[in-house]
Parts: sequence; structure tokens; C-alpha cells
Amino acid sequence: MANESAKSTRELALYAAQLALDKKGHDLHLLEVGKVSIIADYFLLITGISSIQVHAICDHLVETFKKEGYYALRIEGYREGWWVIIDYGGLVIHIFLPEARVFYDLERLWSEAPRVYLDEPGDSPTSLSD
Repeated sequence: MANESAKSTRELALYAAQLALDKKGHDLHLLEVGKVSIIADYFLLITGISSIQVHAICDHLVETFKKEGYYALRIEGYREGWWVIIDYGGLVIHIFLPEARVFYDLERLWSEAPRVYLDEPGDSPTSLSD
């Protein structure tokens, strides 16, 4: 994640949430998993209603981040479009179809991780600017 005006991982996560909303992603949850694990600082969970929407959200995130100098370490599950994982190191983005979201239930699995409420003042992705 090299960028001259680098965002903090939290800012990047909130920015990713805004980008997901741009493509009508829903049921967004931002979990601060870094408080309970070393796997990442944040998990952003997003649901798309079809594999086409899952792909659109993923493409929008990856392309926009690249333009700003942030490059995914890896992307998994894109071909299937059931559960796509975009790994940015400190931020791991999960984009699910509804059935995959229910099946894997990451909110329960990571229930000890504090949740960042996206509607709190200062954390609302709709109030972010570049």
C-alpha cells in the first residue's frame, strides 16, 4: 500500500465502505479485528445481491484503489463471485452473495472484534472526501 498521501488503515476501510455504497453494496460491517488478532487491522464485510454486483463492487474498489496507489496483495474467489476476498494487508475486504454471508457468518466468528459503526459522526462513509 504505497502512496505519498497515504491514508491510515481506518481511513482506507471507511473509503472502501463508501466505494462499496457507490455500487449499491449493502449490509456493510466494519470489524476492527486487529484488536483480537494479528491477521489484519480491519475486515470490511459487504453483501451484493448477485455475482454481477459482487464483481462490480470488487472491480470498483480495486480500480479506484489502484488509481490512488493502493494495490491488492491478492484477490480470491473472483471467478466464482460467491465470496470475493480482497487483501490489502491491514484491510481485508469480503464481498459476499447473501447465501455465502449467512453460511460463513463472519460476524459471529469475529464477534469479539469491535465493530466500527459507519453511521457515527466522523466515521460515516457518506461524509468522506478524497
